[in-house]
Amino acid sequence: MGYGFLVDTYETERLKTLGAWSTFKDGDLSRRPHPQDRRGRNGHEQMVHQCVGENLWFCNMLGIDVGAPPLPEEETRLEFIKRYAEDSEKRLEALREKDDAWWKEEVKFFEVSRSRAWVVTRRIAHTAHHRGQITMLLRMAEREIYSTYGPTADTGGLMQNKAPTIYPYSSVEALIKGETAGGKKKATLPGPGDKPCTERPDQT
Repeated sequence: MGYGFLVDTYETERLKTLGAWSTFKDGDLSRRPHPQDRRGRNGHEQMVHQCVGENLWFCNMLGIDVGAPPLPEEETRLEFIKRYAEDSEKRLEALREKDDAWWKEEVKFFEVSRSRAWVVTRRIAHTAHHRGQITMLLRMAEREIYSTYGPTADTGGLMQNKAPTIYPYSSVEALIKGETAGGKKKATLPGPGDKPCTERPDQT
């Protein structure tokens, strides 16, 4: 199938999103980028947006309805993780069944028409955008940051300094099991090391 790379990308993106969510503490979810400015979503609202928005895109643009409410009955961090994990797994399985003709067919994307492959690409980019916002919320809450697309300051610094890529869990299944048990089985992070976490270190 010519579009299998998009299915593979969606599969890895869901793990990255759940991995970022797993790094929050329950008390972090109400924190905003600026405490007096409601324009910036807090962690709870980001999870709501991810679950509701992805459900709408898949139902209305891609014709994939997983037949479940997009939000958990109890809106806690762990229940959001379980809800999104279950629903995104069903979407992943549905995408795996589609042939090239389905991916090429144009569908309504807001006010324009685009191929389903284009829509899924945009959905992946949209998710990555919001995960970046999640990462900033985590850093403001003084949480450690695991990898998304490569090393971070907490996994050892820069790639050119041989820092490793480290995810909190190896799979969605391990993540849910680990978080249900209190998050004690997350991968260990080495920290930034002794080199600057920037490609342009201070020259002074």
